[in-house]
Amino acid sequence: MNRTSQKRGFNALKVGSIWLFLLLLMAALSLVAVSVGSAGYSLGEILRAVFSGEESTIKVIIFNLRLPRLLLALLIGASLSASGALLQSVMRNPLADPGTIGVSAGAGTAATTILLLFPHLTNSVPIFAFGGAALACALIYMLAWKGGVDPVRIILSGVAINSVLSAYNSLLQLLNSDSLEGVLAFMNGSLSGRSWQQVKVLAVYAGIGLVLSFACIKSANTLQLGDEMAKSLGVKVSLSRVCLSAVSAFLAAATVSVAGMIGFVGLVVPHISRILVGSDYKAMLPTSVLLGADILLVADTVGRTIVPGMEIPVGIVMAVTGGPFFLYMLRKKGSVRGNQS
Repeated sequence: MNRTSQKRGFNALKVGSIWLFLLLLMAALSLVAVSVGSAGYSLGEILRAVFSGEESTIKVIIFNLRLPRLLLALLIGASLSASGALLQSVMRNPLADPGTIGVSAGAGTAATTILLLFPHLTNSVPIFAFGGAALACALIYMLAWKGGVDPVRIILSGVAINSVLSAYNSLLQLLNSDSLEGVLAFMNGSLSGRSWQQVKVLAVYAGIGLVLSFACIKSANTLQLGDEMAKSLGVKVSLSRVCLSAVSAFLAAATVSVAGMIGFVGLVVPHISRILVGSDYKAMLPTSVLLGADILLVADTVGRTIVPGMEIPVGIVMAVTGGPFFLYMLRKKGSVRGNQS
């Protein structure tokens, strides 16, 4: 018990220093994001354009194109990281995240169905995306439950759900091949062409979801102790799991409805945060939120600048970098189990 407490405790000074560093890094990355692109601008040019009363090309580009995209990247990174952190607590599995276990796929399938079959309901995509994510989460629990929830069964159930939903999406795209222009960008996870309207929508959903996720910190910490210990502390384990899963699905669905399918953020970021500040959610969850915002902003900036004249969707950038990290985690987890045995 003492070892567990020491492991989950955190040094307030260390954690505060990390948060300050991540905030300063966010400010620096934001300056870079609004400066670079098909047309690069110096900090002086940006400041003059922003604070001048005159309308200029630089001001239009900064306010109408780059700034909304920057804010969306920050909100999406924070939301996906919080979603992944909560799911890992619920399932007591560091390899769980909205993408790998099928929650994002459920949201994406619902959103794709609306976009292709019921385009007149486009404004309701966030609601349908949440419903799809919640349904996928429920299916995972049903398939993984066998006298309890086993981490291996959760991953396998998620893979199975991902496979079925991917087949459905492929069939839907084949049947509606003449309407795929917007859907392809959606499936690859892209922030291209997003405006202040999407920022306003996501700010509301992400704001609500992030506040709820911070309200779940105590429950997330308790679930990590195991079902028996949580029950002995008077916690309603099943209810706590449902609540945390609902918040996680809500955050994932909000991001999917605006930017499409972006994977690996919810997997990679909480793991790095645990390395930095430990597993106590009082420190780990805020760290994940800040770090996730930074990482997705970097990924989006790299995607739109690495190849001149061409934009790589942020979902592809995260897949290229997150996939190898996922394999590294699988190997590390396997070696740990081998050493314990």
